[in-house]
Amino acid sequence: MTGYRHAFPLRWNDNDQYGHMNNVVYYEAMDTAVNTWMIRYAGLDVAGPVIGVARATSCEFLASASFPEPLEVDVAVARLGSTSITWDLAILREGAPDRSAPLALGKFTHVFVDRESNRPVPIPERIRTAVTERLEWR
Repeated sequence: MTGYRHAFPLRWNDNDQYGHMNNVVYYEAMDTAVNTWMIRYAGLDVAGPVIGVARATSCEFLASASFPEPLEVDVAVARLGSTSITWDLAILREGAPDRSAPLALGKFTHVFVDRESNRPVPIPERIRTAVTERLEWR
């Protein structure tokens, strides 16, 4: 298992009127990290017949950040089901050695569905294999 960290540099417009990263940007960072990993390392075809849709999300906000700070999203797996994956996510300051001081902790559950019927289907084997071989479990 190698784990995965996704770089997420903040942009000027990510700051809210209080001068820190707006709460919706935390979700954007996590969603971007997970989908980038699935496309790059698990062969997700976003135009294919099976897609992953968000079923549930959560985020615990622990500390703030603001532009121009570079951040990273640590992607791990909390649960691997037959039709869904629950991702265990942490937003960290760039270069943080571990998850001991996260800015936020989140969970995303993606259910894999047939694009046409929007009904759950088994997780594609290439994605299941990549998850089990390439990511850490928490």
